[in-house]
Amino acid sequence: MRHDGRLSRMLHVLIHMDRHQGAATSETIAAMLNTNPVVIRRTMAGLREKGYVRSEKGHGGGWTLGRRLQEMTLLDIYRAVGEPPVFAVGPACDRPECLVEQAVNAALADAFEEAERLLLERFAHVTLADIARDFDSRMARRPMPVAEAGADCPS
Repeated sequence: MRHDGRLSRMLHVLIHMDRHQGAATSETIAAMLNTNPVVIRRTMAGLREKGYVRSEKGHGGGWTLGRRLQEMTLLDIYRAVGEPPVFAVGPACDRPECLVEQAVNAALADAFEEAERLLLERFAHVTLADIARDFDSRMARRPMPVAEAGADCPS
């Protein structure tokens, strides 16, 4: 089963945008994520609606941050990208007639609901600035010439 990477991809993009001078075009972001610019525009539109990014058309246009990283949480971005499913597993069927399957589904549903509640609660307490600080710390510990900075993560 394929995982939904919209949240992690947009977090990645937003932190790069914070470090980037000027606007980032959909084409630049798409190249960074190895996807199509149309996918970027569609996903970024959800972030724009919430005020997390802004867009400018025309020459020199593109995407810029609408808020500082300290003002955005994982929960904010999770919601802005459409609240993708947190877990890839779930009940075998929606209306099981088998009483064993009903019991299994009830136990799974309770566990998943509690886990999702805890995860989203944690998301609300982590800002993008927290992630950026972790990135800065990792960069500071990694010995590399300035010319290679970001070579493993082109932007």
